[in-house]
Amino acid sequence: MARIDGVNPEEVETYIRKVFESQEKIWGSPLLNHLVYARRPSIFRGARAMWTGISTSGLIDEKLQCLLNRRVAMLNKCEF
Repeated sequence: MARIDGVNPEEVETYIRKVFESQEKIWGSPLLNHLVYARRPSIFRGARAMWTGISTSGLIDEKLQCLLNRRVAMLNKCEF
């Protein structure tokens, strides 16, 4: 459970809603951290740009990205 309440996915701008819909197709629901980022759309867009840049750079293998995400979540005491 997040310490900070996220947004209602139905009450966000179009870009954010599309990201949430994509996450729902992949993982069954929007990711909790993205619900929190969406409280400030500029932060949301920045975080998405970072992950898109990492993903498309080809510098970090996709499987390693998943492991890194889990490790960061664990360090932050987040359920992943």
